[in-house]
Amino acid sequence: MERLAEKIMLTWGWRRMALAFLAGLVSVLALSPVNFFPAMFISLPVLVWLIDGASGAANAGLAGRLRPAFATGWSFGFGYFVGGLWWLGAALLVEADAFAWALPLAVLGLPALLAIFYGLAAALARLFWSDGFGRIAILAAAFGLIEFAREFLLSGFPWNALGMTLMPTPLMMQPAALVGLDGMTVLAIYIFASPALLATRRGALPGIVLGVLLFAGCLGFSWWHMRTAPGVNEDAPVFRIVQPNIDQAAKWQPGDREAIFDELLRLTALPPEPGLTRPDIVIWPETAVPFLLTDNPGALARIADTLKTGQTLLAGAVRVENGLTGSGDRYYNSIYMINDNGELVGAVDKAHLVPFGEYLPFEGLLKNFGLETIAQSFGGFSAAQTRNFLQLPVGIAAVPLICYEAIFPSLSEIDGKRGGLLLNLTNDGWFGHTPGPYQHFQQARIRAVEAGLPLIRAANSGISGVFDPFGRTVRLLPLGTKGNIDFHLPAPLTQGNTYKNRQLGFAAIFTIMVLLGFISRKSLHNGRD
Repeated sequence: MERLAEKIMLTWGWRRMALAFLAGLVSVLALSPVNFFPAMFISLPVLVWLIDGASGAANAGLAGRLRPAFATGWSFGFGYFVGGLWWLGAALLVEADAFAWALPLAVLGLPALLAIFYGLAAALARLFWSDGFGRIAILAAAFGLIEFAREFLLSGFPWNALGMTLMPTPLMMQPAALVGLDGMTVLAIYIFASPALLATRRGALPGIVLGVLLFAGCLGFSWWHMRTAPGVNEDAPVFRIVQPNIDQAAKWQPGDREAIFDELLRLTALPPEPGLTRPDIVIWPETAVPFLLTDNPGALARIADTLKTGQTLLAGAVRVENGLTGSGDRYYNSIYMINDNGELVGAVDKAHLVPFGEYLPFEGLLKNFGLETIAQSFGGFSAAQTRNFLQLPVGIAAVPLICYEAIFPSLSEIDGKRGGLLLNLTNDGWFGHTPGPYQHFQQARIRAVEAGLPLIRAANSGISGVFDPFGRTVRLLPLGTKGNIDFHLPAPLTQGNTYKNRQLGFAAIFTIMVLLGFISRKSLHNGRD
């Protein structure tokens, strides 16, 4: 092992970049849909050994000394994000005549930008590098800090945070309820990188033992946390998810709109599944309604005819707000609540929009270059100024997570309050049968574990389903299928953690790793003296 580590450490130039890229690419195997987390036990030690050899000239100044480490981390990140996000190009091919030119920007440009974060993490870790197990702790802390920053900087895009690689199944997810996604990133980096210590001469044993204990602790806590999970409450409200599986290319074609709406109503009106009563709440996916409801009163009348007495429909739709100041109409990606009389009795709007997908950053400048949003049916969307609970008639406050809002841990509550249900309406039809819908599904599932709340996910083409507060699947509609599922809503955990408390857990484990790094570094330094 020591000979292999030395060979990797001494690689230089393009070979070092290529090896780091390949290590990042291998890491993607730990993500959905493959979920082969042991791949990280290969890729992370390689990254550690590459950083071991990433030292600049002593007289090159701080930036010069850290440049090799930054380049190594960037190359690792580039491989990771190219392998994990290549499917974004599928959205551009839905309207290929307008957006195919941007394919290289999505498949290579965005990964190159996101890789800067991992370059910074490697450089930061290298600044406090040592020879013993402390360097593993410092690397874990650096990546935890950088992944935290990735949630917020430049509007935030924490897709496929490295903590995801440690959570392929509910049996490995439960510590997220204590330390959140950022804390899981710290744990993942330390656990998966610790085998690099097998090639370390001094300070290896305590570091390896710590890695084993952390991994065993994650599994042990998950088992303990899930042991008292309640069974099905047959008195709980019955929900129905409708998955119409509409072809994205046909969705907004004028000639197809009535047929799409008819299919939504047909699936809504189907009899309840055996053993269940008629659904109290029916849920349609994000922007399922293929026209403006407020411009089509006949559609509301047809919804009233379809719903039975006491039923409520939650429909993903585009909401328009007529301009009152001469600035034109504003369009929102929304969830409408519609009662059995066909009345709009509530609505919530999406607050965190997808850059370039739903709105154009620096619009005044970029439109001069011919850029448009991908979802341009209404010329782009406006963001909600505030987030509100959706108060359901069954007495439950639902936290709305429209589309990729589900990837942000901080959005699983509103003003520090958890509510009683996470409601994720999405349309992953843009991405076809690629890893994208599986990755999105997995991230939404982890929000349920973090918040200790059941999560309902209604997706146009899948994956739709309902999860209990432990992230376990209650019912599921696979990708690319049409149908509906009925279910009793699982109960929330009464003592679920808030986002603030989870961040305190992350801060605690981050601080421990920093202290371990400096204590190990000092110990090795004193040993040399």
